[in-house]
Amino acid sequence: MNISPLQKARYEYSPKLPGMLRHGIADICVKEGEATQSVADQDKIKALFPNTYGKPEITFEKGQNTSASKKQVVGVILSGGQAPGGHNVVCGLYDALKATNPENVLYGFKGGPSGLIEDKYLIFDDEYINEFRNTGGFDIIGSGRTKLETEEQFAIASEVCKKHGITAIVIIGGDDSNTNAAVLAEYFAAHNTGVQVIGCPKTIDGDLKNEDIECSFGFDTATKTYSELIGNIERDCNSAKKYWHFIKVMGRSASHVALECALKTQPNICLISEEVAEKKMSLSQIADYIADSVAERSANGMNFGVAIIPEGVVEFVPEFSVLIQEINELLAGSKADEFNALPTWADKYAFIEKGLTKESMAVFAILPQAIQQQLFLERDPHGNVQVSLIESEKLFSALVKDKLDARRAAGTYNGKFSALHHFLGYEGRCAFPSNFDADYCYSLGYNAFMLIQYGYNGYLSKVSNLSAPASEWVAGGMPITKMMNIERRHGEDKPVIKKALVELDGAPFKYFEAHREEWAKNTCFVYPGAIQYYGPTEVCDITTITLALEHQK
Repeated sequence: MNISPLQKARYEYSPKLPGMLRHGIADICVKEGEATQSVADQDKIKALFPNTYGKPEITFEKGQNTSASKKQVVGVILSGGQAPGGHNVVCGLYDALKATNPENVLYGFKGGPSGLIEDKYLIFDDEYINEFRNTGGFDIIGSGRTKLETEEQFAIASEVCKKHGITAIVIIGGDDSNTNAAVLAEYFAAHNTGVQVIGCPKTIDGDLKNEDIECSFGFDTATKTYSELIGNIERDCNSAKKYWHFIKVMGRSASHVALECALKTQPNICLISEEVAEKKMSLSQIADYIADSVAERSANGMNFGVAIIPEGVVEFVPEFSVLIQEINELLAGSKADEFNALPTWADKYAFIEKGLTKESMAVFAILPQAIQQQLFLERDPHGNVQVSLIESEKLFSALVKDKLDARRAAGTYNGKFSALHHFLGYEGRCAFPSNFDADYCYSLGYNAFMLIQYGYNGYLSKVSNLSAPASEWVAGGMPITKMMNIERRHGEDKPVIKKALVELDGAPFKYFEAHREEWAKNTCFVYPGAIQYYGPTEVCDITTITLALEHQK
């Protein structure tokens, strides 16, 4: 296999563990805290998880290991979208498992949770796992989006574990995957299978976060990767001085990625979906907000700029959400076939005009035709609009152009406006993990095995104090049920881990809010450059600005 010089060099990198995990397995003991409860809906969550609810949060400390000595056969699953550092979670788990007892075995279930149900696996050895240390991607065993949520699936999983003598399963995933982990853990406990389930917090979106999870893994690397590209675009923008760049970044439900990239690169404009929802901003208001920056900069001779757009922002615009709901109703059932049979876009437009309310039609009418058609071309399996396919970066640049044309006609604007468009998504999901993510992920995996060794079930591997050097990180675990509440999903009440949105009264947003007016008027671009792996600590091991602001003293 051909490998790059960087991959070869990264094989030699030794991830840094939290201080209490550096003394050897024999010198780690457990400190138990108070009993926990869910963030909301306590009675309902407790009723759903009678065997795993209310357990204590735990912290690992230096001391005599009192865990039972037994052979451990562990299975690991990568679930959901890729995030940099996933390989190191597996490597940390493997190293802790083998350090405890060389006879311990690690199974990797292939292709995500479906690998467990279909009994597709490999057994890790030193030679194989060494090929993936400190590398990006999930190709070590592959990933998938199958959900483990039915009694039938749980029964099959139990039989597969029994067949291989598996004592624990580690599920590496986001909020939905860890919700599934909690439900599986409860099933295993209720049926006395003797199999433990441990989760690890993954998502580049940054929305698996709370008072216990300071940062999901992959967020650091992904935002640094996007910020490098945004910085490069900013430098090009400031060199050519003739384009406005509209850059969409990942983040369907929350704007953590957009906010962190803005803090790193200081663009002229960055939309925050949560603020759009809070202020009930219309498409027209957002377009005016961006156009104000374009016009003011143009008046000062700067017909160029950069705007960052979160992937899911249109869903947070109240009038657009209503429009989407009406379109879903308009094409429900057989009406979709009737619509699709119409021969021309003009015919379809008339059908739409007849079926929407006056208010929603007014919103629909201001959309560029390409966006209008996107709303009707692609449907999800439930027949709904796939909002994630809407090219919101093109939508807002087109709306801004309309605003500027109107201002030009009114004699209040005479600048030039040329827009270029970018979507930064998959570019960040499988990058070589930063030193932070390499260390953090290795620690999460190592720590996950310690939770297994001490017999915990339905727990999330937790590493905190992340804004400090790794030697000061604190390792431990928390019951997954502590993060849960009840939400309505597809007409049913479901226990889910609550997504963390950008807090508008939080330090990261407040810092952004205090500086964005200056950034909108002036050219304050910052060029982060590529992720650095070797060199000064302040360059190579730096955390996200979000994390630093949240934990500044």
